[in-house]
Amino acid sequence: MLPSIFGENLFDDWFGFPGFPELRDVDRKLYGKRADHMMKTDVREHGDRFELDMDLPGFTKDEISLDLENGYLTVKAAKGLDNTKTNDAGKVIRQERYAGAMQRSFYVGEQLTAEDVSARFENGVLRLTLPKKDPKALPKKTTIAIGD
Repeated sequence: MLPSIFGENLFDDWFGFPGFPELRDVDRKLYGKRADHMMKTDVREHGDRFELDMDLPGFTKDEISLDLENGYLTVKAAKGLDNTKTNDAGKVIRQERYAGAMQRSFYVGEQLTAEDVSARFENGVLRLTLPKKDPKALPKKTTIAIGD
């Protein structure tokens, strides 16, 4: 364990890319000042449903996808950034491309279907509503007779 006086990027600072500072901050260029706090999620339980609020600042609705498979709800977000600069003559003097993707999965149970889940995206927050469903009932205890 490192003492708490060191940040999470202690080794990145020591062993970073000395001649290429732009490579160190690719996540910052893609996701802004809050790159370290992406996909933070609040889960609230109500009587008949769960609500998830996931922070996705800097993304648009088209850059987010939701998949439900084998009881897991997966939220994926992907972003690209193209920085092309030209001089007065129209020649490219600098061209940079950045791309990033992230995902997070939650086990929601195998009884939920895609039609059960509702999703809204407003102001950088993805809000998911998942109904509570009773898990499949286990068979009741029965006694089996042992034969002779």
